[in-house]
Amino acid sequence: MKTTTDRAGNMKSTQQNAAFVGDDGQSNASTLPMSSLPSQQQPDSDVSQELGKVNGAATDAGAGAGREERDTWGKGVEFLMSCIAMSVGLGNVWRFPFTALDNGGGAFLIPYLIVLFLIGKPIYYLEMVIGQFSSRGSVKVFDLCPAMKGVGIGQVISISFVTTYYVAIMGITLYYFYDSFRTPLPWSECQPAWGAHCVASSLGNTSISMSMSSPLSSLDPQQQPVASAELYFLKEVLREKEQIADGIGLPNWELVVGLFVAWASIFLIIRRGVKSSGKASYFLALFPYVIMGVLLVRAVTLPGSLNGIYYFIKPNWGKILDPKVWYAAVTQCFYSLSVCFGNIIMYASFNKFGHNVHRDATIVTALDTATSLLAGFTIFGILGHLAHEIGTDDIGKVVKGGAGLAFISYPDAIAKFKQLPQIFSVLFFLMLFVLGIGSNIAMTSCTVTAIRDRFPNFKQWQCSLLIAVLSFSIGLIYITPGGQYMLTLVDFFGASMIALVLGIAELYTIGWIYGTDRLCKDIEFMLGRKVGLYWRLCWGVFTPLIMTIILIYFYATYEPITYNDQLFPTWAYGIGWAITAFGIMQLPLWMFVAIVRDPGVTLSEKIRGAFRPKKNWGPSDPLLREQYNKQIEHELMPKRGKGFWSSIKQNIFG
Repeated sequence: MKTTTDRAGNMKSTQQNAAFVGDDGQSNASTLPMSSLPSQQQPDSDVSQELGKVNGAATDAGAGAGREERDTWGKGVEFLMSCIAMSVGLGNVWRFPFTALDNGGGAFLIPYLIVLFLIGKPIYYLEMVIGQFSSRGSVKVFDLCPAMKGVGIGQVISISFVTTYYVAIMGITLYYFYDSFRTPLPWSECQPAWGAHCVASSLGNTSISMSMSSPLSSLDPQQQPVASAELYFLKEVLREKEQIADGIGLPNWELVVGLFVAWASIFLIIRRGVKSSGKASYFLALFPYVIMGVLLVRAVTLPGSLNGIYYFIKPNWGKILDPKVWYAAVTQCFYSLSVCFGNIIMYASFNKFGHNVHRDATIVTALDTATSLLAGFTIFGILGHLAHEIGTDDIGKVVKGGAGLAFISYPDAIAKFKQLPQIFSVLFFLMLFVLGIGSNIAMTSCTVTAIRDRFPNFKQWQCSLLIAVLSFSIGLIYITPGGQYMLTLVDFFGASMIALVLGIAELYTIGWIYGTDRLCKDIEFMLGRKVGLYWRLCWGVFTPLIMTIILIYFYATYEPITYNDQLFPTWAYGIGWAITAFGIMQLPLWMFVAIVRDPGVTLSEKIRGAFRPKKNWGPSDPLLREQYNKQIEHELMPKRGKGFWSSIKQNIFG
C-alpha cells in the first residue's frame, strides 16, 4: 500500500487487487485511490502508472494467505448478458401474455409497471449491490446478518426444486424440436389409436372451434372433438394418466434423451464457472430476440393477426381495481425477474468492485418488460391467425396458457400454415430451448456457487457434474405419465410458497436489520454515487410492505391446488407441505445455530451478536475492507444512542 498527497493536501491510499477485471477484459489489476475523507474517490493516474510498472512484483495482502481468488467476468458486458439470459425466459413467452389477458388486457400494464417500479427494479438493484459489494454468493452474503443465513439456504433449496422441473420442460421442448423436422408435422394428423373424436390440426376447423357450437358442447366430454395437437401432447409425448392416484408410472425414454441433452448442455456451459458461461451469454441473451423478431414479422403478415394483437392489448378498465389483478402483477414481476431466489446476488458476486450495476439493473428490468410485450404480440398474432382460419372472432376460445400454449395452441396454429410449417416450428422450439437454458444456467450456478462458497476445495466442474447428475435423476419424475401432476405440486409448494416467505425475510433483513442507511453508504463507498430518496423509500417502506400484503392475500385466498380440475390425493398435499416446511424452517433453524455459535457470554449478547455483520463483512479485498470499516464506523457513529423514532427516520432518510 502506498500513500500520496494531492494538490489539496489530502492523503490518499492506493492498493492493487489482482482479482479486479476491467469492463474491457484487458486489465487484471485495478488501482483504486481513496481519500481519507469519507465518501470521496478520485483517480490518481501517477500512482496507477507506478503500480503498473511493478505489476506482478507486489502481492495483495489477502493473496498472501494462499487462498484462490474468486472468478470474475471476463468483461463487464458478460454480466449484463447473463442477467438478460436469466431474467428473460419462459415466463415472458407463455406466462406474461395470458396473465395480462386474464387481468384486463392492456389495462394490466398499468399495475404491472407500477409494481415493476416499486418492487421489481428496487429488489433487482438491491441484490446486485449486495452481491457485488461483498463478492459472496446467495448464502454467504448473509454474513451481513448471520442469524438470517437460513434465508439464503432456503432460497437455494427452492431454486434447486425449480431447476429440476424447469429442465424437464426443456426435455419436452427438445422432443418437439426434433419432431419439427418431420413431414408432415406429427401432431398435424390424427392417429387411429386416438379415437374418432380426434380432429386433424392441419384442417381449417379443429376441436377448438367445434366445441364452441351448442350441439357439440352438450356432448359427453369423452365424445367432444379434440385437436390432434392436444392429443399428441397428452397421448404421445406425456402419455398422461387420467389421475395420479394410480402412481406416476415410468419415464418416456424419448423424453429421457431430451432431459439428458438439456443437462449435458448446462454442464458444458457452467463447467468452468463464469469463464465459460460468460462467453455463452452472448448467444443465450441475443439469439432468442433474432428468432422472436423473425416470428413477429411473419405473424403480423398473416391474415387475422392484427385482430389477435388487438385482443391482447385491448384494455378492460373494469378490472384495474380488482385486487387479484394487482396480485397477478406482483407475482408476474417477482418470478419474471427471478428476484429473491439468489441468482442475481450470485451473478453480481463475480463483478469487479466498481462495476456500474445501477445501469445494468435499469437495462435488465426495462428489457424484461419489453420482451414480454414483444412475445405477447408474436404469440397473439399467430393465435389471431388461428382464430381466422377456424372462422371465429373469439380468440379467447383458441387460447391455452402456460405449457398448453407452447405444446398445444402454438403447434395447432403452426399445423395450419400452408407453406413450410416446419421452419416456424423449429424456430419456435429452438427459441424456447435457448430461453430455458439461459435461465437454468443461472439457477444451477446459484446452487453450485453456494456449495463452493462453503467448500472452496470442491472444484467447479466436479460440483457442476454432481448437481447435473442429481437433478437429472430427480427430473425423471417429471417426464413420467404422472409428471405434470408432480410438476404442478412442486412448482406451487417448492417455488411459490417458499420464495414469497423468504423473499420478504430478505427484504426486512437488509432494509431494517442491516439497515437501509448502511446499505446506501455501502453503495456510496462502492460506486461513488449518492442514493436517491426513491431507492431509500422502496427498500425501507414500499417494497417490503407491498410484499407483506401480497403474502397475507396469498394465504387468505389459499385454495388447494388442482391439476385438470382434479384435487390431489391427501398424500400428495402432505408431500407438498413437507417441501414448503423444509425450505421455510431453514430460517429458525439457522437463526438458532447462529445464536449458539456467537462468542457472546450472555444470551442477550449472543442474540445481538448474531444479528450484527461478521467482522470480515465488506469488500473481499483486505485493504478495501480496512478502509471501509474505518469509514463505516465514522458514518454510523451518529446513529447510536438515538431514540426509536429518530433511528427509523435516519434509517430511511439518512
